Amino acid sequence: MRPIIGITMGDPAGVGPEVVVKALSRSETYLGCRPLVIGDSGIMARAARMFAPIPLEINAVTAVEQARFQFGCLDVFAPPGLILPEIEPGKVSAAAGEAAARCVETAVKLALAGHIHAIATAPLNKDAMNQAGYHYPGHTEMLAELTGTKDYAMMLTGGKLRVLHVSTHVSLQQAIAAVTTERVLTVIRLADQAMRTLRIENPRIAVAGLNPHAGEGGLFGKEEILCITPAIKQAQEEGIQVAGPLPPDTVFLRASRGEFDAVVAMYHDQGHIPLKMLGFETGVNSTVGLPIIRTSVDHGTAFRRAWQGRANPQSMIEAIELARQMAEARFGTGSGRP
Repeated sequence: MRPIIGITMGDPAGVGPEVVVKALSRSETYLGCRPLVIGDSGIMARAARMFAPIPLEINAVTAVEQARFQFGCLDVFAPPGLILPEIEPGKVSAAAGEAAARCVETAVKLALAGHIHAIATAPLNKDAMNQAGYHYPGHTEMLAELTGTKDYAMMLTGGKLRVLHVSTHVSLQQAIAAVTTERVLTVIRLADQAMRTLRIENPRIAVAGLNPHAGEGGLFGKEEILCITPAIKQAQEEGIQVAGPLPPDTVFLRASRGEFDAVVAMYHDQGHIPLKMLGFETGVNSTVGLPIIRTSVDHGTAFRRAWQGRANPQSMIEAIELARQMAEARFGTGSGRP
């Protein structure tokens, strides 16, 4: 049996409903998995009428067992008690932020309870979510709290490049302070585990330096000597195949050419910029270290083009596919329901 992938609709004022509908208008998606949309059936019906290239029937369900999992039928599971008022496309609102957050909460509960194999999330808006009382920098931190996870990391995937981050949504000053031996070692371990989850045996991990030229032996900074190198040595002693610290201006190119299976980046932009340069439309964001599988599009709500039929669904297609791969690796092909 194909794995069940819970797909959140994201912020209903953004491009989430559109990219979900477009991704599920492909018969190929249903060949690999059983998609279950977690969102408002009215919003998804509206998106289907406006953007689906084929007729889509909406099947509103209150239990996973009610889903049909058939191409041409959009199974929609609404968060219990969700009442969504009229949403203005492209506008930040607390109502839309609450709906998006409630969808994530519901998806996590379904995954933890063993009703679905993995989650693929559409984008939410941080401002809208915070207006609704959900004070998180983004999906990653919210998922970590909902699952009680202490050690986790963001991983971006695009083509041959996979990047994990020591820190993400913090100021640059805070990002520098976050480069500790303990945290770098944790992310190296998570990178090794994530690659093995993707069925890569003996993964090759590269660690980027924090400073130009990876510090140039202490000439441009000492974080590499004091914090990063000790973490790498400890990981090597644990049997992890890891190299570094390597100059940040070349390590991503080397990884994209196949020399490494993953790169540990020291902060948000260091890892995001090269990946988005190589695969802006196809990048996928995933959270590693959680007890559940979660992938996501690697773009925002794009309010300026929301509900205009202009959104590219490729990142959502790739996010669903990566969730399928990770679910099959964890649960086994033909495992059926969790």
